[in-house]
Amino acid sequence: MSVDLDWVGVLRHGQSTGNVAREEAESAGADVIDIAERDADVPLTDLGREQAKAAGEFLAEHPPDVVVTSTYRRAWDTARLAAPEGVAIVPDERLRDRELGVLDLLTSHGVRERWPDELRRKQRLGKFYYRPPGGESWADVVLRLRSLLSELSASRPGGRVLLSAHEMTVYALRYLLEGLPEPDLMRAAHSTEVPNGSVTTWERDRDGGFTMVRAQEVGHLHATDTPPTADDDAAQQLS
Repeated sequence: MSVDLDWVGVLRHGQSTGNVAREEAESAGADVIDIAERDADVPLTDLGREQAKAAGEFLAEHPPDVVVTSTYRRAWDTARLAAPEGVAIVPDERLRDRELGVLDLLTSHGVRERWPDELRRKQRLGKFYYRPPGGESWADVVLRLRSLLSELSASRPGGRVLLSAHEMTVYALRYLLEGLPEPDLMRAAHSTEVPNGSVTTWERDRDGGFTMVRAQEVGHLHATDTPPTADDDAAQQLS
């Protein structure tokens, strides 16, 4: 797609209590992840807040014109902690995490045990196009992100835009900005971790395309002695 921005970045939210609960449930072989809140309300851990503040050190040296954030609490709080002073923070629900429908709060073991037919359907359709009942496919997430990028291009031509969002957002942008075909995107996703508090950036080429110049950068975390964490978002279930 044609995107009239000079620089696009994604800051993955800091570690959340949901990340910790999911890791514990997967390690224990449980069916269900013990999270009391809605996915939209899951907060950052203390470490997650430190990761967000460390990301602010990076953004102070590479300031965006605007920070557009997912409306989910973990991403919005990350944006507030990381955004340089004077840079506007704009919430947009199109940046929310992928919705999992009937698979919400289930571990990989829980999906196999409770929804084996859905697992087989996902294997037949492929990860990009599979949509769980009541949820979204990767393609659905790409569609809403495409809409957001189009609006940002029209309102901020040549601008520098940072998205405070989720692991899924990085993969969706690789598809939209770099034009990665579905098979290449799936291979990249399988072999790539997007740590909490990491920053991924793209710059526009002379031919109007985009090149990734920072891939899941965590140097700012190491520089502040802040441990990176890399638990997958719920969007990566059934991988």
